[in-house]
Amino acid sequence: MTVTSSFLDGALGVAHAAADAAERVIGPRYRARDFSVVAKSDATPVTEADREAETAIKDVLRAAFPRHAFFGEEHGREGDSDFLWLIDPIDGTKAFVRGYPLFSTQIALMHRGELVLGVSSAGEYGERAWATRGGGAFVGTRANDGRPMHVSECSAFDAQTALSTGNLKSMAAHPRRWAALGEIVRQVGRTRGYGDFLHYHLLARGAIDLVVESDLNILDIAALVVIVREAGGRFSTLDGGPVDLDTRDALAGPAALHAKALARFNS
Repeated sequence: MTVTSSFLDGALGVAHAAADAAERVIGPRYRARDFSVVAKSDATPVTEADREAETAIKDVLRAAFPRHAFFGEEHGREGDSDFLWLIDPIDGTKAFVRGYPLFSTQIALMHRGELVLGVSSAGEYGERAWATRGGGAFVGTRANDGRPMHVSECSAFDAQTALSTGNLKSMAAHPRRWAALGEIVRQVGRTRGYGDFLHYHLLARGAIDLVVESDLNILDIAALVVIVREAGGRFSTLDGGPVDLDTRDALAGPAALHAKALARFNS
């Protein structure tokens, strides 16, 4: 099947509906503190809201695309198709559990290994971003009020440059890359750790200039990859490779700055 713009427009509408369904599960539980927490095998937390929201998302997607495959954070891989929906019902479960609203629902569509659609919905934060391949990137509170996004024109590490980092545990054990990050930190004007969905939203609308992370998985970033790229940015692994199902780190920013950071991390 050819992935046309009209198909992506229709799929985006379904993805928005799936994100709405997730919000109807997540929001009430978050506000009422109505959930229990258990640890998964990797010691990360999971709640009833994570599992119920993933089910709600897949119910909406499956009704529209019964032959598509799914890869969810809580229920794993289901089905076999050229079309694979990547779902993280609550990206930022630790924030959800601790009671601050920096968590989101991530829904992306991959076609034959290429990410072509992304919705990043942070209902309790009050923001949703979305994009389709060739269709631009947008941010708003709901699907019908989006404003176009574009990355900044930053091209150098100087006093005006803003850097945000996410998880860095693996990088801290990599002397060369850790030293390279230190050099960048010394040269930029501002360093923050916005993390999770937030620094990619800020990057896509030009509010910060570079994002670096070394400990993540594809479900954390799939939708955000599409959004950043459609906002005019570059998104790769730290060694410059493509983002795929095995991706574990990320480097994102405007093209010129991304290239300079990539050279620093791999010199």
